Amino acid sequence: MNVKKLICVLICLIVMYLYIPTVAQTVQPDSVGYIVKVGQFAPDFTMTLANGNKVKLSDLRGKVVMLQFTASWCGVCRKEMPFIEKDIWLKNRTNPDFALFGIDRDEPLEIVQKFARQTGITYPLALDPNADIFALYADRNAGITRNVLINREGKIVMLTRLYNEREFSTLVKKINELLAEEK
Repeated sequence: MNVKKLICVLICLIVMYLYIPTVAQTVQPDSVGYIVKVGQFAPDFTMTLANGNKVKLSDLRGKVVMLQFTASWCGVCRKEMPFIEKDIWLKNRTNPDFALFGIDRDEPLEIVQKFARQTGITYPLALDPNADIFALYADRNAGITRNVLINREGKIVMLTRLYNEREFSTLVKKINELLAEEK
């Protein structure tokens, strides 16, 4: 091989190494299955609500947003949802700077609607076929319930897993603090 060809090959290899991400690069989940971290921008997605409306997360910039990943078969979700309804949703639902969405993992519309009726929740539920939205935030095989709190700039400020009274109280307090901050 002549020198010119060798230099060309080396330059190509360097460019490939620097600019082409490898498919093998994957994010390792943390100890509770999250693949996102506090401080990073929340991955964007579009969700279809149980009423048929579509909502894109990035369109909610400027609002404090809480995402609750849930499913009808999840006993811990059913335990937590009345607290989310009473302590978060009912207190903030009329605040134009707040949005809350339950994202139901991998269940059809009829089940999601029945689930809302059974739990008595009135906050909006979205469908997540194949858990594709969930997989943007946590390992696809990780469990639920999970809450993701996002600030007005679109950054994740708190992540919860399962239902714990102390952690839930901290979540409520953090929402109140974020809503009290000036825009």
